[in-house]
Amino acid sequence: MVSMNVRPDIDAAAAKLGSAFGSKREIQRLPEVLWEGESVQMLATGTYGNGSGLVAMTSMRLIFLKHGILSQTVEDFPYGKISSVQWSGGMLMGTLTVYTSGNRADIKNMPKDAGKAIADQLRMHVATGATSGPGAAPGPPVAPGQDIAGRLATLDQLRAAGAITDEEYRDRRAKILDSL
Repeated sequence: MVSMNVRPDIDAAAAKLGSAFGSKREIQRLPEVLWEGESVQMLATGTYGNGSGLVAMTSMRLIFLKHGILSQTVEDFPYGKISSVQWSGGMLMGTLTVYTSGNRADIKNMPKDAGKAIADQLRMHVATGATSGPGAAPGPPVAPGQDIAGRLATLDQLRAAGAITDEEYRDRRAKILDSL
């Protein structure tokens, strides 16, 4: 468990990391790369390109952040631009492959449990067309009942994937139902 005291959503996601070895600087710097209104849902460590860093799944996109002493790398994948997701896991680690507009990004050396959970959530975003935030393509209008049902289904999947605790599930479910 990792305690960072950065921001409540980031702290909650960091608390679920098995180890933040090599990514504490990235966790501290994560608020600098987030868009307004964007919240962090899951975190994992991984290697992308030439460096090891932090993989953050947010309410709007998937982000890879490496914040070194001399350089910083930020690569983001807005959900509306992701066409396909692949997870390939070994005994302890795996590779998350994200396909966007004919491009392919391989994030390697991700812990198996966190990588699979992120891959499953990304697939859900791709399948449902869930997009939001700057640069996202507008989706078709959604009837209020469908929106609530979709949000509840997403919440159920997050709990089943272990991305949120039972207490977080109950709190978020109550908020969704109160919005009726």
